[in-house]
Amino acid sequence: MTFLNEDTVEQAALGWLAELGYSILYGPEIAPGEAAAERDSCNQVILKGRLRAGLERLNPHLPVSALEEALLKISRADTPDLARNNHAAHRLLTEGVDVSYRTAQGQIKHDKAWLLDFERPEANDWLAVNQFTVTDVNPITRAPTNRRPDMVLFVNGLPLAVIELKNPADENATLKKAYNQLQTYKAEIAGLFMTNAALAISDGQEARLGTLTGGWEWFKP
Repeated sequence: MTFLNEDTVEQAALGWLAELGYSILYGPEIAPGEAAAERDSCNQVILKGRLRAGLERLNPHLPVSALEEALLKISRADTPDLARNNHAAHRLLTEGVDVSYRTAQGQIKHDKAWLLDFERPEANDWLAVNQFTVTDVNPITRAPTNRRPDMVLFVNGLPLAVIELKNPADENATLKKAYNQLQTYKAEIAGLFMTNAALAISDGQEARLGTLTGGWEWFKP
């Protein structure tokens, strides 16, 4: 007999993502201090090594200085307002990042650095990480917070989607509670959501998809 629980749902979801072409990694294995670490600290939510590699791959005509400028711009939150930061990041993701650099002839050249390849999806680095710990400071209490979303989906090192799962065998673990958990994450680890493009919730039997600013009624099957 197969017993359903949250881990069963998580492993099934990871399997489906792998079939779609995602690489799969376990969050604690790439945490700071580990042999395969991809972050310097748990408040760093962008996998900068993957982002640099993506920038180099998608923008071979640009010098390193321009690529570093693009990395800095997509990593920086300009306001304390998450929705405004997310809107600004969305423009960078879809319209490219304005960069400038000095040519060998001494001229200043203006160009675009692309973070994602929309024409050739296979040129991007697709990664799903389960149990991805993020630390931040609670904006109200100023106390440190530590949260671990079930799954974070990265494209070229940028966290574009967060998936929250619930145990289908627990009648109290509803989709609405998964939605509420995402709202807690948004309040307590806002940095994870600056580049967010999608939020998903599931109990293994039902799933809903929504956006960063969407209310419960806008999370649709």
